Amino acid sequence: MPTGGPSNPTKITRRFHLLLHRTELRTIRFHDLRHSTATLLLEQGIDLVVIKELLGHAHIGVTAGVYAHVRLRLQRQAIDTLGNALRPTGNDPDDPPVAAVVR
Repeated sequence: MPTGGPSNPTKITRRFHLLLHRTELRTIRFHDLRHSTATLLLEQGIDLVVIKELLGHAHIGVTAGVYAHVRLRLQRQAIDTLGNALRPTGNDPDDPPVAAVVR
């Protein structure tokens, strides 16, 4: 606030929804921005402890539980990336045969 006083949550929510309407974006809760931010940070490789601190969670288990679906997706991507790196290109006859494909 320009006067340095506390913000009115109702006014913030109202202005946020007005902005969404004007820009023709779908309606979401203002709180959803918090989840989006944490998800984007996690996807960019920011440590879960740092995200926990930014969100103000008292325990890492809360953060890990809420964002477990993101972590599972990132783990799957990591496994797929490793599988692609280990898969022979087919260009080198000396490439060893692949015993198992990681999926």
